[in-house]
Amino acid sequence: MSSLIDGKDLIDAGWQPGREIGEALTKAAEYEARGISDKRYLLKLLARDVPKSSPKLAPRSEAAPLGEAIAATCQLDEENIARVRKTMDELLRMPRILRGAIMPDACPVGGGPATIPVGGAIAVENAIIPAAHSSDICCSMYATFFDAGGSDVGTLLDQVMDSTRFGFGGRRPDDLVHHPVLEEDVWDNRFLQGLENHARIHMADQGDGNHFAFLGRVRLDAGAIAALEAAGHSGIAAALRTHGEPFESHVLVTHHGSRGLGAQLYKRGQNAAEKHTRKLAKNIPKAAAWIDFDSEAGKEYWEALQYVGRWTKANHQSIHARFLERSGGRRVTEFGNEHNFVWRRGSQFLHGKGATPAWRDSDGRPLLGLIPLNMASPILMVLGRDNEDFLSFCPHGAGRNVSRTATLRPFREKDGGLDEARVAEALAAATEGIDVRWFYGKSDLSESPLGYKSADQVKAQIQQFGLADIVGQIEPLGSLMAGDSGPAPWMSRKDVLSPKQIRQIGHRAERRKVHQKLGRPDEWEDG
Repeated sequence: MSSLIDGKDLIDAGWQPGREIGEALTKAAEYEARGISDKRYLLKLLARDVPKSSPKLAPRSEAAPLGEAIAATCQLDEENIARVRKTMDELLRMPRILRGAIMPDACPVGGGPATIPVGGAIAVENAIIPAAHSSDICCSMYATFFDAGGSDVGTLLDQVMDSTRFGFGGRRPDDLVHHPVLEEDVWDNRFLQGLENHARIHMADQGDGNHFAFLGRVRLDAGAIAALEAAGHSGIAAALRTHGEPFESHVLVTHHGSRGLGAQLYKRGQNAAEKHTRKLAKNIPKAAAWIDFDSEAGKEYWEALQYVGRWTKANHQSIHARFLERSGGRRVTEFGNEHNFVWRRGSQFLHGKGATPAWRDSDGRPLLGLIPLNMASPILMVLGRDNEDFLSFCPHGAGRNVSRTATLRPFREKDGGLDEARVAEALAAATEGIDVRWFYGKSDLSESPLGYKSADQVKAQIQQFGLADIVGQIEPLGSLMAGDSGPAPWMSRKDVLSPKQIRQIGHRAERRKVHQKLGRPDEWEDG
């Protein structure tokens, strides 16, 4: 047998396990006996003389089953659902995928064939598809119920703004926030190596897009608290009862993902998936590339995902703790949920891209989740119905029927600029009665209620399709989002930014201009 190469080298180079590996090793030994001693040259000779069989896996002729928990109520709905069905049909023909589902908030996204839509979920046999959880890994919700004392909404929102951060990049070196999760010994994982700084600079940092901090008020009657207790959430129910029935308090809700840490992990996972899939299959779009869980890379990627999940929860908790410290609010209880992630149930890996888990946990309790609809509508508190027809998910929000670009189009003038007066008027009408803040001062109409489907429609379809039980509503008082004025002032300083970061800011700005000019329909919700 060859002393220069082994079976793993040959599998990495594209030969299939079994007979052809044996043939290649025998041939390699012959070459070595003739004096070949360069490994790369040896592999080149083998590629010429030992044929590689075609990969065994390919897209199926028929798509796996799809459960549709969505109904059209208008022409836009019908067009949207048709696009969602098309991309799900492509995805559900791919190897390893067993079933799929779409939620009431489903809407298409940009990208190539087989790209999972927002509001989409798939069950995958013993494998992870990075593109199906998206680059915004562990985008999630977190709520803290608290006593506000006599503080008014404006003051509380000021304190929220002081507690978090939005926008491109991360925190300044002199403004870092520490959390024990940063001290975990995880950085030798191949998918996390060198990412410690991303974890540090993004703690207590929310990003941009549809991420928000929402200030609300909740009132839960005795029946709602009893429902939580009956569902097994006795700790939360007991904490609520300490304030009497009905229970009333303020609530801080945050929505964000894993920031630069997750984005870098996603890139590495996607690269590994494409490499892995090329060895085993042919004609597989990048959006469907997978990593088998039983592989060494699969297990390491899974462990990296679990760390990012812990990090993201810590990020939420850091923001909430900073807010309670500043406001003097007293915590009553808290909970949260992911909606961009991968969850393991037996040998199946459930992937959600903007889909809230609604099954029963390991203790048999219906999962408790949060579903925001828009900044001027209540956030729903739901208990999952574990409806297998739809992979036991429910929606993560209201979803869009038109892209961000299309939302803004009616407010543009002939030169392409926005009519700021009409934007302000429309925003005021859509958010009447609540205090809306933009972290960088300039509003983003595409993130207002005008950019989303009807909140009542999504709420009705949660009930229509039996996805979850609504046990409470957090009524809106105020909302804080990034806004549309670009990076924070310090981010424009060339003595702070690296040349690469400066280029990235420029490329991103140019990309936005091109999308606006072309009216690209692919700038949808980011999870």
